[in-house]
Amino acid sequence: MVEEAKRGEFTQDGTVDLKGNPILRSKRGGWTACSFVVVYEAFERMAYYGISSNLVLYLTRELHQGTVTSSNNVTNWMGTIWMTPIIGAYIADAHLGRYRTVVIACIIYLSGMCLLTLAVSLPALRPPPCFQIDVTKCKQVSKLQLGVFYLALYILAIGTGGTKPNISTIGADQFDSFDPKEKAHKLSFFNWWMFSIFFGTLLANTFLVYIQDNLGWGIGYGLPTIGLGISVLVFLSGTPSYRHRMPTGSPFTRMARVIVAAIRKWRVSIPSDPKELYEFDLEEYATKGKFRIDSTNTLRFLNKASVRTGSNSPWMLCSVTHVEETKQMLCMLPILIAMFVPSTMIAQINTLFVKQGTTLDTSIGSFHIPPASLAAFVTISMLICVVIYDRFFVKMMRKWTKNPRGVTLLQRMGIGLILHIIIMLIASLTERWRLSVARQHGLVGNGGTLPLSIFILLPQFALMGTADSFLEVAKIEFFYDQAPLSMKSLGTSYAMTSYGMGNFLSSFLLSTVSHITRSNGHNGWILDNLNASHLDYYYAFFAVLNVLNFIFFLIVAKFYVYKAEISEPVEVLREDQMSTYIVPKQEEPVV
Repeated sequence: MVEEAKRGEFTQDGTVDLKGNPILRSKRGGWTACSFVVVYEAFERMAYYGISSNLVLYLTRELHQGTVTSSNNVTNWMGTIWMTPIIGAYIADAHLGRYRTVVIACIIYLSGMCLLTLAVSLPALRPPPCFQIDVTKCKQVSKLQLGVFYLALYILAIGTGGTKPNISTIGADQFDSFDPKEKAHKLSFFNWWMFSIFFGTLLANTFLVYIQDNLGWGIGYGLPTIGLGISVLVFLSGTPSYRHRMPTGSPFTRMARVIVAAIRKWRVSIPSDPKELYEFDLEEYATKGKFRIDSTNTLRFLNKASVRTGSNSPWMLCSVTHVEETKQMLCMLPILIAMFVPSTMIAQINTLFVKQGTTLDTSIGSFHIPPASLAAFVTISMLICVVIYDRFFVKMMRKWTKNPRGVTLLQRMGIGLILHIIIMLIASLTERWRLSVARQHGLVGNGGTLPLSIFILLPQFALMGTADSFLEVAKIEFFYDQAPLSMKSLGTSYAMTSYGMGNFLSSFLLSTVSHITRSNGHNGWILDNLNASHLDYYYAFFAVLNVLNFIFFLIVAKFYVYKAEISEPVEVLREDQMSTYIVPKQEEPVV
């Protein structure tokens, strides 16, 4: 069995079939298996962005909510969407495994989409139409109508919590990190993963948004519901091709044990020889398809959890590998915090950026552009930049830096953070121009449409896509790659959590700034009438916030230490791992 593994017949990264049997590399995984996953994700993104891109306008036009209320309701829902992956990651890593978690979550997701389609289609579940500029004077939505609508949205949020942290992880699991060829493919996986799923986003931001604005919300929500149902069937049809990882127990429990054990033994001295620390035998890890991690001096205090003191309680004595896994997850937290502010900027795409578009001339001849469709330029810009980055930039930088990725993941993220500063400066200057035109044409008081094309907002949308091609792709790859093997779903959920916290932070900042600037009789920066508002000040405030966050990022990035496989050549990795790898004693693999 060992010789067969060394010849590359079996996967060596711990992946198995659904029954836990070892598998042949040639029979499962690779880009063939990824194709089923990518199809699902493309339709899922279409469904999600088909709702979120235009949700602020549905809340305003159909449910008669004001600018601050509707924007906060959107960001609070999106914040929940991106926070529930923590729960989904826990369930996958500790109990059900990634595949089963995704299947159950898909059923919940699809039921939420069906209920949401009914909520926007049935007249009894919506207030009567109102065409006043001040929507607060319209008949307000009833508690029943609002309850059904939000119930559907948050059922959908629960479903996405199970799919978001696990679906991309399933895709990455289809490549064996200890095979040179598959390792090389894995380096490009997240670039092409983002490239593929954003086709679904592009379709949502153009085709679906247009249908919602012109043919009705029922059709606009019904089509992505049907598409999601089809994609679930596609994902299930790929089951025989997938490589799986079995659940390994609660990562939160293992991390808590390490922290508690270290605190309880805070007076204990750490031996100078790491071999004196408690660790399982290699054989024990091999039988479970895991790998041992050597002790490091990072967060050295936690090494106390592995010092033998006579008690074998898991809350008093932890293996070196469990300690190192905990360190890896804790070391990523400062980077995670640095991602909150840029995620707040992304939240503006579906809220204030869209509201700005409603005040501008949307016509091209007889055709009117839905304001939310400008988000399509975020997608287009990102698609173009990802291709250029993967095909040209990486190859050029690789010759200079000798890094397989061209630049490190943190360097790539840093470039994205700089672009966010530029975006907010441009958005502030553009809004300042828009307000000057409103004053020149006497449109401040009545909130009328300005004689300016909606395309004046194009730079801030397009640059957001460019920033995403650096920051967002690197972010999801960073948190996946740097997480321990047994905590990949939890690591991926870190990236999702940054979006969630960013949206909640957006709600907090919008409410706080709106309240503070309206105190003492002042007009306020954010009003229902944007022509009388001062979003230019608000965006300038965001630019300053991004500068401060970038400084914080530089500090935490300077002290971050990568896992070895981030920069080592794949051949070296394979040799190092093969020298200690012991193939589990199993029956002949089921293929």
